[in-house]
Amino acid sequence: MTSKSAAAAARATVYGYPRQGPDRELKKAVEGYWKGRVSADALRQTAAQLRHDNRQQLADAGIQEVPTGDFSLYDHVLDTTVMVGAIPERHREAVAADAVDGYFAMARGTQDVAPLEMTKWFDTNYHYLVPELGPGTVFTADSTKQVAELKEALAQGLTARPVLVGPVTYLLLAKPAPGVPADFEPLTLLDRLLPVYAEVLADLRAAGAEWVQLDEPALVQDRTPAELNAAERTYRDLGALTDRPKLLVASYFDRLGEALPVLAKAPVEGLALDFTEAAAANLDALAAVGGLPGKRLVAGVVNGRNIWINDLQKSLSTLGTLLGLADRVDVAASCSLLHVPLDAAAERDIDPQIVRWLAFARQKTAEIVTLAKALAQGTGTITGELSANKAALASRAGSPLTRDPAVRARAEAVTDADGRRSQPYAERAAAQRAHLGLPLLPTTTIGSFPQTGELRSARADLRAGRIDTAGYEERIRTEIQEVIAFQEKTGIDVLVHGEPERNDMVQYFAEQLTGYLATQHGWVQSYGTRYVRPPVLAGDISRPEPMTVRWTSYAQSLSDRPVKGMLTGPVTMLAWSFVRDDLPLGDTARQVALALRDEVDDLEASGTSVIQVDEPALRETLPLRAADRADYLAWATEAFRLTTSGVRPDTQIHTHMCYAEFGDIVQAIDDLDADVISLEAARSHMQVARELAAHGYPREAGPGVYDIHSPRVPSAEEAAELLRTGLKAIPAERLWVNPDCGLKTRGWPETRASLENLVAAARTVRAELPAS
Repeated sequence: MTSKSAAAAARATVYGYPRQGPDRELKKAVEGYWKGRVSADALRQTAAQLRHDNRQQLADAGIQEVPTGDFSLYDHVLDTTVMVGAIPERHREAVAADAVDGYFAMARGTQDVAPLEMTKWFDTNYHYLVPELGPGTVFTADSTKQVAELKEALAQGLTARPVLVGPVTYLLLAKPAPGVPADFEPLTLLDRLLPVYAEVLADLRAAGAEWVQLDEPALVQDRTPAELNAAERTYRDLGALTDRPKLLVASYFDRLGEALPVLAKAPVEGLALDFTEAAAANLDALAAVGGLPGKRLVAGVVNGRNIWINDLQKSLSTLGTLLGLADRVDVAASCSLLHVPLDAAAERDIDPQIVRWLAFARQKTAEIVTLAKALAQGTGTITGELSANKAALASRAGSPLTRDPAVRARAEAVTDADGRRSQPYAERAAAQRAHLGLPLLPTTTIGSFPQTGELRSARADLRAGRIDTAGYEERIRTEIQEVIAFQEKTGIDVLVHGEPERNDMVQYFAEQLTGYLATQHGWVQSYGTRYVRPPVLAGDISRPEPMTVRWTSYAQSLSDRPVKGMLTGPVTMLAWSFVRDDLPLGDTARQVALALRDEVDDLEASGTSVIQVDEPALRETLPLRAADRADYLAWATEAFRLTTSGVRPDTQIHTHMCYAEFGDIVQAIDDLDADVISLEAARSHMQVARELAAHGYPREAGPGVYDIHSPRVPSAEEAAELLRTGLKAIPAERLWVNPDCGLKTRGWPETRASLENLVAAARTVRAELPAS
């Protein structure tokens, strides 16, 4: 530790905190509001109490500067859209009539108005609402939310720092609004947007903000000289303002690279950088630019995206190096703690010896406070914490849970031939058409059907012992019967069993594979009120016994039409879990692929002719820097092929992807060698179909015609028009008709109506095709 003054100034902070509450109170309040059971005032009161409790928990833990503005009823990027007045034209009337209803209309749509497009927040499983901008966009400042939440924190007697999405990132995340030429670049609106940010900053300063954090994670991606120039102009102009708080520009998820010198010389008072393993290059880069003399550095040394305990000694070494590179060094997580669950201490069903390896949001705040204390007062003040941390790290490293020699031997024995189908696609396609006998524009769904309250209650009753296994399984059989009967009556061509037995598309499998740990309370927000419990990937992976064959076979026994077997692919099993950090991801992916390969083989042997292996996370997990992508895509596509390549030529392999930008991974999609791919396309107006066509994608594809993340029911003509658009890019003999994604979160009335319209649309467009 080389700078006594810097050490003395060190304090603990975070960029954001889980929003949901310990019992998902926010989800219940918002969904209650949508259903008319909770008033707007009651919703506001619940949200205010959750914000108060979050800030108090942080302060009580020793966090000396709490964030504000990170809390959201749905999405923080949507909040930014409201803050800068970029309300889409089609939503302005609803927003003007009722701000809360209009806000949710932008997020979810209404029967008459489509919502904003939704996609992944960088390489996380969090979804944001994509801003829609055009040459005519007029920005206006509305700092109401940001000022109110700052005042709440100050009224608690806390030191608070408002957190905003930065203007450069906001524009780089935006897309051209409907009707605006596709080549319009939202970043050209920067000069219009900056005065609005200036006004918001002035409002926050007037409300009592000493510091404001502007998040610019888009700058950790590869950026053009023009984009870097935009960042330089942004912080030159904002830094030159006289009526503003101190500015802390934050980046996370990867190294800043060429943007670091731009921000280091900007006239702002501080930078927040990620110093975890994913962004270790930031340390050398910071030294190379001469550090941040006279400025504040917030060092993200605690991993905000994974749940393993921090190596305190290693982090202290990093912090010690940083002390000589800035006027003041504070300690933080690498990003908002939004991406991890709330409290590992709530996990009563995990072995206590294993729980001590885990750090959720509350444990991470304790780690941050411990590191800040050591930085400010010396390591002698945390000898007990260092000793306990060292013992916990050793316990994990030496645990037999983490290593299975048989699994590793099998993975090491894999050959290139194991990842190749026995025949090329053209020959497989002919065999599959002869075997399945499907019409042109075959209809199907993505897998799940509505998870009703009755199904969730049945699972809860089974866990609580109120019903036995036989009673539970009878309920599942009844649900499958109803789902199959509905699909047959509606006229769907390739059926699914509806997945009533599955709690989650990753957790369900994780609970049946060795090496995984399941949590009971480890909820993480995926989007809006959708929360998931990512399992913890702690050790080597194998499949003790079949996981899906029984229920798939039962469903097939109820129909003469093909019923798809449904699996979650190896990359998604990793991306939507908390992965181990003691083994390369590619090695873990191969282990998962081999376990799933056994399941695929057993499904085929049981008579399943169509098997879908979902990989919605393939694009999501794509590294943010182009230089890192080739290695990732090599092991990711290999893992998929290893999962699926053992089947006969006439067995049709499907995959599915949703809610991501696919254009830059079309070659990887091709490399999967799946026979059919279904993709989200309804909100993006069939963009992905055009991207597949531009690539020359040779296989079958189903760009979605029904947006399942909105409660609105698309008309048959609306779906037909999307199909006609799809046919301009994909020939009829290779085009499927399906929703964007699974139907788990939808209700039965809207599902029935939407799928009936989808089938009607397929029949209409089928009849329009020229006779062969």
